[in-house]
Amino acid sequence: MSQLIYKPELIARVRRVVVKIGSSVLSDGGGLLPDVVRSIAGEIDAVMTRGREVVVVTSGAIAAGRSRIAKPIASWNSLAVRQAAAAVGQIELMALYQREFARHGRTIAQILLTHDDVADRRRRSNARQTIQTLLASKITPIVNENDTVAVEEIRFGDND
Repeated sequence: MSQLIYKPELIARVRRVVVKIGSSVLSDGGGLLPDVVRSIAGEIDAVMTRGREVVVVTSGAIAAGRSRIAKPIASWNSLAVRQAAAAVGQIELMALYQREFARHGRTIAQILLTHDDVADRRRRSNARQTIQTLLASKITPIVNENDTVAVEEIRFGDND
């Protein structure tokens, strides 16, 4: 069973569900937990099968890439090291989501955003239109902060 709290009686009353998944759910500190992602994908499939739209907001890229960065150079106080871990980990994170959603015949899409993307009216509108188009096509948007270029948010720790 995943960390999601699935309450069918609440889901029955909504059209769209946003699921926030933090790094602490996806990782044990040593990498990603495939069984957890498998369970989450199954629960989301169940919600979608009932005709609901689902947007996933995830963390986990830094946690996924952390073990890939060479230990002698890795000072986790370094913004560059955390951004490098995110660059490596984002690929692993999305590959895991893709594999687990595919088990249910579901397609996912990756959307990487920064604070500037949300703050700028035109960019926010573009992101919203993209998400709406994906949902209309029964594709699950998986949204994450673009930690490879984010500065302020990543300095204070995970974007949870």
